[in-house]
Amino acid sequence: MLINVDPFRSAELLQQELRYDGINADVHDGYGLALVSVWVGLVVWCDGGRFWWRTGWNPERHRVIYAWHPTDDPFRAARRIARRYAELRSVWTVEPL
Repeated sequence: MLINVDPFRSAELLQQELRYDGINADVHDGYGLALVSVWVGLVVWCDGGRFWWRTGWNPERHRVIYAWHPTDDPFRAARRIARRYAELRSVWTVEPL
């Protein structure tokens, strides 16, 4: 028996877990996917079964490197995404308006 998981609901659970880490994120829904916009260069996609996000670039293969995590564990996924967020925050600076 297959269980159909709502991508938007999974993304909202991830958003909630990220909020516990002090990370504000936006959730967008459409076309069977949900997106969690976390930071510049950090968007998490969700299809209901897994979250995935960009972690780097492979210059030899000219390809993006992705990490993924199952949606049935949004707590642990949020911890991994929070680490990536911290990496990106240390590189990017945002000028005040």
